[in-house]
Amino acid sequence: MPEEKPREQTRCGFVALVGAPNVGKSTLINQLVGSKVSIVSPKVQTTRTRVRGIAIHGNSQIIFVDTPGIFSPRRRLDRAMVAAAWSGAGDADLVALLIDAKKGIDDEARSIIERFSSIGAKKSLVINKIDLMPRDHLLGLTAEADKLAKWERIFMISAAKGDGVQDVLEYFAGAVPPGPFHYPADEITDVPMRQMAAEITREKVFLKLHKELPYQSTVETDSWKDFKDGSVRIEQTIFVERESQRKIVLGEGGQMIKKISMDARKEMAAALDKKVHLFLFVKVREDWENDPERYRAAGLEFPKE
Repeated sequence: MPEEKPREQTRCGFVALVGAPNVGKSTLINQLVGSKVSIVSPKVQTTRTRVRGIAIHGNSQIIFVDTPGIFSPRRRLDRAMVAAAWSGAGDADLVALLIDAKKGIDDEARSIIERFSSIGAKKSLVINKIDLMPRDHLLGLTAEADKLAKWERIFMISAAKGDGVQDVLEYFAGAVPPGPFHYPADEITDVPMRQMAAEITREKVFLKLHKELPYQSTVETDSWKDFKDGSVRIEQTIFVERESQRKIVLGEGGQMIKKISMDARKEMAAALDKKVHLFLFVKVREDWENDPERYRAAGLEFPKE
């Protein structure tokens, strides 16, 4: 009998994606995983907690951690989100900093790079949105970044178009440490479906109303009932801070909430591969930002004053 070839060793590790708000972390993680696991909107601070997207490449399982954008916090929710971002970076095997090619290394990016020196994990730089800038600008940006920190690799990508994303995936597949997979091979995220459904609706709210509604608005899945015919009934509540905001979400004659519900239901049905009956409610929850229970529900630590 011919000798069996030894199985190639598997690799598995965590890669944290960090950066300022709106640099494209969520778009990149969705590209790397090959499916939508993190919501995307034009609104800053859309991602609130650490979202894990799981990719398989060759014999490697890479768990990409999409963290909230790092910025100068003003409110309690801001502080909780920034703390979650730095915690995600500190716990990872590898860290990638994303910067917006158009913004370049501004004060926000420079501040993040300075704090990077305290992180022991190997660091890479990902310059995103390169399709918006000329080559000379990108080369100058790379040279400037090289002077500020030691990078294992510097990538130039367009997460929205997918350009350069494969190079990022291949690098991290080879860079994560040897070891067994942490998750089943067919899993693409560790976010519970109830939470993912709430995130889908929150994204649709932001996409429809990002200019009218503050990002503090939130969504919770109240009930989830599976039926024998394979369909599911989901009830959710969109929480806002004031009655005026509730009216904005409902829209004239309830037209806005119908549009949000239709878009959210379509995406949930595609994600679950089953018919979804979605029922949305809008309620005012004043001062929810100072309620510790709401932070725990969102997977955030409640920051003290």
